[in-house]
Formats: sequence, structure tokens, C-alpha cells
Amino acid sequence: MKKNLLSLCLVLALGGTAPLAVQAASTISPANVSIAPTISITTLQQLPWQPLVPPVTQDIQLTAGSPHISQGEVEGAVAAFALPADRGSLEVTLSSLLTDKQLFTPSVLVLDEQMRPAAYYPSSYFTYEKAGIMINDRLQGVMKLTPALGQKQIYLLVYTTRDDLKKTTQLLDPAKAYAQGVGNAVPDIPDPIVNHSPTGTLRIKVTSEQGMGNIMIGLIQSAPTSAPVVVGSSIQPVAAPQSEPAKPAAPMLGETENYFNQAIKDAVKAGDVDKALKLLNEAEHLGSTSARKTFIGSVKGKG
Repeated sequence: MKKNLLSLCLVLALGGTAPLAVQAASTISPANVSIAPTISITTLQQLPWQPLVPPVTQDIQLTAGSPHISQGEVEGAVAAFALPADRGSLEVTLSSLLTDKQLFTPSVLVLDEQMRPAAYYPSSYFTYEKAGIMINDRLQGVMKLTPALGQKQIYLLVYTTRDDLKKTTQLLDPAKAYAQGVGNAVPDIPDPIVNHSPTGTLRIKVTSEQGMGNIMIGLIQSAPTSAPVVVGSSIQPVAAPQSEPAKPAAPMLGETENYFNQAIKDAVKAGDVDKALKLLNEAEHLGSTSARKTFIGSVKGKG
């Protein structure tokens, strides 16, 4: 029994490191943003946008108490993320993990700095991946985004739809996965089928990269040497005003300010001053007025 269990763990571990089936879907492009569900600007502005500073990996529990949207085709808990627009290209891996024998089926709307839809990834973009030794069955997709110059941040809204809530997902039975891994005959047993849920567990990983093939998010502020593919609207380049002073950053939202302040305190407490400084710079770039005071107070308190 112990031998079989060890073999199963090895099989699952190999499955977790093997090339993902979703890589075959890497050629799938995001859908035309014009067919994305319409969400009012008022609803978007009221969401608590959680800042993510790459490199970062984070798990998010979507519960009945999470931010919720019930508007048009959108129904259920949502996750709202703010990503820096001054770190170059971003690679975002989003996974929705099997939780209590149910799956949250994600769709993603990418917004530019002005919260205008710029790219749309429907649920069909996120494909099924079997369980590995360290991760559950999941729906997963990789998004490559390039924020246009002149922006401070872009936004990712993760949600599900009324149509997806009516559907199900077929998983791979663990016994079949084991048999395939060790070369045994695959048992003729049905695969489990799970319902979709308005809540669930997300895992998001964000890294900065300089790779090609990314989706341009936001407006083109100046004429590039070679025009990139732009998702969303664009404007004609105009001559820069002469001697116009730089405008101060707009005040940061209270929840975003609190998030950065707490993250700075936690980093200093953990002895990671470099991370705290990085968070300080990012917060001030986004308009924080209290991050520096928080950093200084945390360092003095630790000393």
C-alpha cells in the first residue's frame, strides 16, 4: 500500500512539472473586447482594487462576503487587482482551484488606467488541468500584457457569468491519472463531473518580463518606432507641451493606502527592508501620502 501511494505521489509530481495542456492554448487570443459583458463605471470604481507588485503569487478566497457583482451576464463573487504599469510587460497566470467539489469558472476583463475595457479573456480561455502533487484540479490560463506608456496602473477584474454557472466541468479521475502515469491499463470508470460555483479559490501569479506577443493595454501616448498591436482605443500622437510642470500624483484610494502601509509594516517586521523600500517607492508613485511616514515609523519601532 505504501509503495502504491509513493508511486502515485511520484506520478502526480511528474504531472505537476510536465508541460501543461494549457500551453497548447497559448495561441488562443483574447476575445474581442466589444463582446465582453458591460459593467458600469460606477460599479468598477466602487470595487476594492488590490495592488499586486510583481513578482508575486497570491491565493484569494472568493466567498459570500467577497465583493459581488450581479449585473447583466456577470453574477457572483469577483476579484479586483491593480497592477503597476511601469514595470514593462507582465505575465499573469490565473488558476481557479477545485474547492469542495466545485469550480469557479473565471473570465477576466482587463482595464486601462481610465478603467476602459482593453482586453477580454472569456472562460473558454481558461482550460482544465489535472491535479498535481502540490495543486488541485484547476482551470488555468496565462495572460501576457504590456501597459502603454504614460499610465500608473492597469486593472484586472476576475468574475464568472450566469451562463457559466449553469455548466459543469469534467475532471480526470485520480485512478486514471495513476494508471496513465505508471503505464497500467486505464480503468473503465467514469470521470467525476463538478458543478460551477459563484465562489471559489483563485491563485494569481504576476511576473515582469520583456517577452514578445503581449497585449498592449491603454492608450499610445507617443509614436513608437514600430506600432504594437493595441487592444482598445488609441489616440494620435501630439506634440508635448513646452515647459509644462509635472502634475502631482492623484491621491491614492484609502483601501489601497492601507494595503501598502500594512505591507510595509509586515516587510520591516520580517527584516526585509529591501521589500519595504520597494513597496514605499511603488506606493508614492501611485500617490500615497503616508507610506514614507509608515516606513520610517516601522524602522524606528523595530530598532
